[in-house]
Amino acid sequence: MDFFEAQARAKKHTTRLVVLFVLAVLGIITAGYFATVTLLGQVNGRVNPHDSYPEAYDQVAQSGSWWQPQILATVTLITVAVVGLASLYKWFQLRAGGTAIAEMVGGTVIDPRTTDPKQRQLLNIVEEMSIASGLPMPAVYVLPDEQGINAFAAGLTTSDAVVAVTRGTLEKLNRDELQGVVAHEFSHILNGDMRLNVKLTAIVFGILVIGLIGRGVLAGLARGRVRSSGNGKNSGGGLAFVIAVGVVMMALGYIGYFFGRLIQAAVSRQREFLADASAVQFTRNPSGITGALKKIGGYALGSNLQSTKSEQIGHFFFAQGFRSMLGGAWATHPPLDVRIRAIDASFDGRYFEPPTVVDVTRQTWSDQRSATRPASAQKTARPAINPVTLIASIGALDATHTSRAQTLADNIPSLLRDAVRIPSGAAALVCGLLLDDKDEAVRTRQHELIRRHAGEEIATALTPLEADLRTLPHAVRLPLLLLTPPALRQLSPAGLAGFIEALDELVHADGQVSLFEFALQKVLTHHLDLAAHPSGSRESYSPSDVSPEISVVLSFGARLRAADENETALAFSAGASGFSGLHPPLALRIATLDDLDAALNKLALAYGPVKKRLLTALAATVSSDGQVDPEEAELLRALASTLDCPMPLAI
Repeated sequence: MDFFEAQARAKKHTTRLVVLFVLAVLGIITAGYFATVTLLGQVNGRVNPHDSYPEAYDQVAQSGSWWQPQILATVTLITVAVVGLASLYKWFQLRAGGTAIAEMVGGTVIDPRTTDPKQRQLLNIVEEMSIASGLPMPAVYVLPDEQGINAFAAGLTTSDAVVAVTRGTLEKLNRDELQGVVAHEFSHILNGDMRLNVKLTAIVFGILVIGLIGRGVLAGLARGRVRSSGNGKNSGGGLAFVIAVGVVMMALGYIGYFFGRLIQAAVSRQREFLADASAVQFTRNPSGITGALKKIGGYALGSNLQSTKSEQIGHFFFAQGFRSMLGGAWATHPPLDVRIRAIDASFDGRYFEPPTVVDVTRQTWSDQRSATRPASAQKTARPAINPVTLIASIGALDATHTSRAQTLADNIPSLLRDAVRIPSGAAALVCGLLLDDKDEAVRTRQHELIRRHAGEEIATALTPLEADLRTLPHAVRLPLLLLTPPALRQLSPAGLAGFIEALDELVHADGQVSLFEFALQKVLTHHLDLAAHPSGSRESYSPSDVSPEISVVLSFGARLRAADENETALAFSAGASGFSGLHPPLALRIATLDDLDAALNKLALAYGPVKKRLLTALAATVSSDGQVDPEEAELLRALASTLDCPMPLAI
């Protein structure tokens, strides 16, 4: 299953989720209707005929029938309104993205400058996974009050994603096991599971809210907030009626709870098997994730979570966070032994292996990786790349990509790697990537522009980075850029606006814009905008809707290496053949970078299969011999990133 098929599968799960939601609401309406008819019938036999009560009482008494259309309509309207509004409320609460979800359950963002060796180890692993996959670096959180071993990924898009782990995960897992857990969570990011999880949370909350209202009514009575009035007998009857309503709503709430947990379990369990298998594929180290699962089975706390706030997102987590009253029927995750045997058929049922101890005062985690990594993994080859293989790699992270990312990360100068973790350093690094290396006059003017628009702090932070940036290999620039968004999002609104202005000024400082400058600015602004508005419109265009935009992108690709118009036409035709029969047909164009910018903005909203065909066509276009050199591959990665199609390291 490739990246685009995984995204389509997530959408099918969304349809399944809607069907289950409708069935759950119908179940609540049915139970609510019969409870209401019964309750009104009971009350009608006890009321004083001189009192004024709803007309529904008389209907029940006069007909003596269980079929009451008016009552059914009323119950249906109230149920749909309450459940629908509650689901919308929860959706709007979570639509701010991964950061809002992590903070809702008590998560604390890890300070990029932390000196805690466990936290730095986690940051290093997440950075390596980000570099390997081509995803923007997620923000990294820890749940400091949770001693169980667990983790989750949350967000609406790859640009606003967060990865969060419990304190127990940091303290109890060694590096390989932690890498397995992080790889599992990256699989959820790549497979489109995060957005589905947020929708599931909103839907389940809507189903459960009727019970919460009933609980509130009874709690109010217990605290004396409801007072009877009038004569003693009638007031007592009114109080009894209110209590009965509260009890009925509580009962309906338990029905909703039953359906809600079943929906969570039905949607969640199968995805966990896929994420486990993907983690093994990403790391080529089955003992990493199985070791983490065995420790969950061996420790007394296991993967249990203490905070009740985490219960509503229980299906987000790496392992079962809460005990289920109905056992496996409500479990959001498969049993531990089943998950382990799916990876290691020889598992003998014994949990918990002692951790591998690393003396972090004398040996770094990077040293440990280098000591255990095969020699072949430490060499960076630069072969030509087959375009079909390149496109097939989108979202398909494997151990080769992870190994390349570890090597690349280890070779990034420490000043630059530290800089991407703090707001001023990340901004300075991005500005430094745009400095002119050939014309000192232009470079001097660019320094003035940085100081004027981005501020003195960023200009000062750039100075110690310049020497390393001048010698930075071309292939490292995009991976390093994708590590900066979490830190950049911490800039103040005014600071971020000034930084974006500075980027635009730097790009145009020499009076011309190179394709690299365009790609850098486009990738960064796209992911920052998407993180700021993660719940915006997504995927709505078919191939015919974006035919002119496809022509613009392929036209740019055709002119990358072509020596003349004949070669340009041949290169364009090689890509356009992937869209034969399209109306209107594709046509070679003379387009500006502004045209390319507008085209990419619209194509980012196209359906997944359209993006796949476009990137396949673009890969065929940029090389007439069917091969893509490393520089062209990096450009393809940048354009794919603006389309939210993460492409792993190709070299």
